[in-house]
Amino acid sequence: MEETKPKLKLAVYWAAACGGCCVSVLDVHEKLFDIISAADLVFWPIALDTKYHDVEKMPDGYIDITLFNGAIRNTENEEMAKLLRKKSKILVAYGSCAHLGGIPGLANFTTKDEIFKRVYFESESVVNEKNLIPVPEYKAEEGTLFLPSFYNDVRALSQVTEPDYYLPGCPPQSERLLEVFKAIVSGAELPPKGSVIGAETKTQCDECIRKKTENKRIKKFYRPWEIKDDGITCFMEQGVLCMGPATRAGCGYRCIKGNAPCRGCYGPPPGVPDPGAKMMSAVASIIDEKDPEGINKILEDLADPAGTFYRFSLPVSLIRRKIL
Repeated sequence: MEETKPKLKLAVYWAAACGGCCVSVLDVHEKLFDIISAADLVFWPIALDTKYHDVEKMPDGYIDITLFNGAIRNTENEEMAKLLRKKSKILVAYGSCAHLGGIPGLANFTTKDEIFKRVYFESESVVNEKNLIPVPEYKAEEGTLFLPSFYNDVRALSQVTEPDYYLPGCPPQSERLLEVFKAIVSGAELPPKGSVIGAETKTQCDECIRKKTENKRIKKFYRPWEIKDDGITCFMEQGVLCMGPATRAGCGYRCIKGNAPCRGCYGPPPGVPDPGAKMMSAVASIIDEKDPEGINKILEDLADPAGTFYRFSLPVSLIRRKIL
């Protein structure tokens, strides 16, 4: 009688994120049955009634694979990141927020105090006559209540513990998740630890089939809604900012296929330590102007260049945050 191969133990955790990465796990559709046949879910807060103390009781290395999505925004996120690192054989930074800091990482352009001021005192939808803000500890009649402490800086998973692999995307493409999962289940030789998996080493531009012209120059940048995209020509050559030059391929350039410029969610390709610097170089290479005043005028068309160039990667970039 053939011996049954034991199932893997799988965990999924959601830190500071929107929930899209958790949904992407379900977006494998009927292939979910293949995952279930090969792995038992032992921890997934949005789907299972497993408590933190249940994870704490697990032996070290008990979980075979943990998909950790979300950035590190507060003490709870950090504690769970370190706990799941301890309990997992393979810890995957799953999605842009865990990989690079993601959209939550844009908060590093401001401060905790400025965020609290806006959210609790100045927001048009808030009435806060007593000027109350959350505190980590509060003594009530029922006992002491606790909230996670809110950090001033948003961090990527790698800035608080060591992931084994990084699976990029906002969210990662489900077919790439399946590829990685099948490789682990089959016992195939995996890349060296610390590798980006489920993605390519080339850029989006290398993969994109939109038409490009040698030495194309432009005199103006546009927001996507300001022009009529022809659906054929490179966005940059139409004067629409596209993060393709500074973004790793692997998603199948789906945004571009949908006639929208790349946002940069798969992160920079190998050898590019800072996507913002790479994009500044790409922008400079297509401006058709030599006079400094003319160049500045063209650059004024770029809406929120910092927020665009570092939309998914500010915490791990060279600048990391706003200077205080």
